Amino acid sequence: MEIIDKAANSTNEAVDKVASATNQAAEALGKKGEQLKNAEQQLLEDCRVYVRDNPITSVGIAVTAGFLLSRVLSGR
Repeated sequence: MEIIDKAANSTNEAVDKVASATNQAAEALGKKGEQLKNAEQQLLEDCRVYVRDNPITSVGIAVTAGFLLSRVLSGR
């Protein structure tokens, strides 16, 4: 019976360690996800400001990008 108790205790300790590591990983991913979300929002705001301040240049960039994308995707 003592061997079974030791094995059960060892198993419980291993499960606790895995659970702790999983929680730490989830917290780290949550923080990184929040940082990425903030960076995305900042990038979008920067793009909005650029387009608002430079409308003609923005249209030129969009037309050029569309043309290049169509050439790449057409396969010709």
